[in-house]
Amino acid sequence: MSADPMPGAGHDDLVPPAFTLPVGGLPRTGPPTVDLAVPRTAVAVGAHPDDVDFGCGGTLAKWAAAGCHTHHVVLTDGSKGTWDADADPAELVATRQEEQRRAADILGSRSVTFLGAVDGELLPGRDELRRLCRVVRRLRPDVVIGHDPWRRYRLHPDHRHAGFLTVDAVVAARDPGFFPELPEPPHRPRCLLLFEPDSVNHVEDIGGVIDRKVDALLAHRSQHLTTMGIADGAGDGAGDAFAAAVSRQAAEHGAVAGLGAGEAFHRIDDL
Repeated sequence: MSADPMPGAGHDDLVPPAFTLPVGGLPRTGPPTVDLAVPRTAVAVGAHPDDVDFGCGGTLAKWAAAGCHTHHVVLTDGSKGTWDADADPAELVATRQEEQRRAADILGSRSVTFLGAVDGELLPGRDELRRLCRVVRRLRPDVVIGHDPWRRYRLHPDHRHAGFLTVDAVVAARDPGFFPELPEPPHRPRCLLLFEPDSVNHVEDIGGVIDRKVDALLAHRSQHLTTMGIADGAGDGAGDAFAAAVSRQAAEHGAVAGLGAGEAFHRIDDL
């Protein structure tokens, strides 16, 4: 299927791509869109180290290979990401940051920004919003990607709060009345993609980059047992079952749009 054009091409950052009434339109049903045109810059926001790689690692790898400047933003320090009650939180934070940098490098990302909230204690407060808004204004992405905060029955509070912070930061970044003290000028992204979507209306084809997504996820070695089901000290091939699970999920996501492998999102263009 052909690439779907980026909304609002040719418009200034501060001008909406098309006029819509503030109350919005009726939700649309029908087949999902497939494959945005490769953006110039994309910023993906995750609650913890590895969340971005799970949610949109294939999309980032595909876009980076096509010339997009991709960036990771991690909101929390990942300090609770272990089952070892005796683990040193500071050591775990350092380990998880290094793992995230390695994974981002595998995916071709240009930078990783750690905002450092305590794992499990992320709040959608004004200071957190200001910091994320500043990242969006500094990096000036065409596309922002993040957690879907409206996913029903989501258990982890950081994922919910990260989703709301991402959505709120898109609004704050575009409007000059928010945080006028920031030195960076306002910026309006052209598209927002929400991963782990409650309602799917867009799919990115990742058929050629699943192996890179798996490699990036396996770089998070501290999470092998707790998140990926890979036992400590397991030998060669221990990650095969995990890689197969990633491929099965990609097949399920891709099937929504008639693709062999995909990552599913809820897409919002009216920013």
